[in-house]
Amino acid sequence: MNMNIVLASKNRKKIEEIKKIFAVMDTVPVIYSLDDFPAMDDVVEDGDTFEANAIKKAKEVAGHTGMSALADDSGLEVDALDGDPGVYSARYAGEDADDEANNEKLLRALKDVPEDKRGAQFVCCIALASEDEIKTFMGYVRGHIGMASKGTSGFGYDPLFYPDGSNRTFAEMSDAEKNAVSHRAHALRELQKYLLNEKK
Repeated sequence: MNMNIVLASKNRKKIEEIKKIFAVMDTVPVIYSLDDFPAMDDVVEDGDTFEANAIKKAKEVAGHTGMSALADDSGLEVDALDGDPGVYSARYAGEDADDEANNEKLLRALKDVPEDKRGAQFVCCIALASEDEIKTFMGYVRGHIGMASKGTSGFGYDPLFYPDGSNRTFAEMSDAEKNAVSHRAHALRELQKYLLNEKK
């Protein structure tokens, strides 16, 4: 297993989060990002599942760079919205929407939904493309959507999401607290198990 890995992302907050999660694991690859490959065009995320998008990104980046590529596709599924925003989480309020606009649209969509009906889950699919092989690793965290934004840490829907068992949103937690329980951490731990087995 080539332990040099390119993260198929230009999202600096996501890249930093992945690096921090890897940093506390036993297996720490040398990590590059797409900023190290400026000639690489953006990958169009047109899949209808997190897995399809992650696989497409990983395969295209691995093919362009000749290195193992790790792609993450993740988002928020809200029970009362039949799983929306789902794969459209990053562009829920429009193609150029920022986190604040997405959060505001979600709160509007849930304005008549009572607190006990606001269940949701974050989902993460990690795809690892190396040579001719693709592996995927899933991570989930259940919780609920708050009535208003709380906290200033994290990104995306973190100010609205209360993981089960917590009275604080992801955005009210430290990086270490969030990274111990997040969907991305769960998926990366599954990846770590695979990498450790490959090294044996």
